[in-house]
Amino acid sequence: MTIPRRSWRGAGALVAAAVVGLTGGVIAAGPAVAHTPTWAVTCSEVTVDLTNYTSDVPNTVTVSVDGKDLLPTETFGREFHKKLALPDHDKPVTVRLVVKDADGDGKHSIDQSKTAEVCDEPSPTPTEPSPSEPAPSETPSTEPPEPSATPSEQPSESAPAAPAPSPSTPDLAETGSSSSTPVIGGAAVAVLLAGGGILWAVRKRRTAQN
Repeated sequence: MTIPRRSWRGAGALVAAAVVGLTGGVIAAGPAVAHTPTWAVTCSEVTVDLTNYTSDVPNTVTVSVDGKDLLPTETFGREFHKKLALPDHDKPVTVRLVVKDADGDGKHSIDQSKTAEVCDEPSPTPTEPSPSEPAPSETPSTEPPEPSATPSEQPSESAPAAPAPSPSTPDLAETGSSSSTPVIGGAAVAVLLAGGGILWAVRKRRTAQN
């Protein structure tokens, strides 16, 4: 049986139309299901990657930490990529990401929260003490020592004079003979002789009277 040429052409047109329709449907549906919001939180930063959003609508993204804006509301198109440093914190904090999809009914909008833990402080690396260098010894002086001052032959005028004996001090007992001893002895002999002469004269007078 021979198929008419017109019927063959009609069948080819139907197949081509079906292929085009299927391809167009896939292309049209692609962007609607390809929205990819991904984000990650560490102890020190937040990374946000939003791809395949509708480019001709005002999509928005906001990031906050414990209710305070870390990234104020910002408008983006097809894609958005951002890495944000977290403020210093000594306890876990809550990081919130809000993405509003402005295409259609906004079914690709998200509102999620994650916790940022406290970063562990690195332990200090022990430092090896550097060996102490010995202090250099002092170089002995090569200069000869200065000669001492020559003592003066004459006594110093400032030397104190020997104290004179006080007149009230009693004479010390003499242990030897003095120069006045013969004079005293002669006087004693004269006194004895005079006394003997007087005694002799008195006795002679008494004898004459008797």
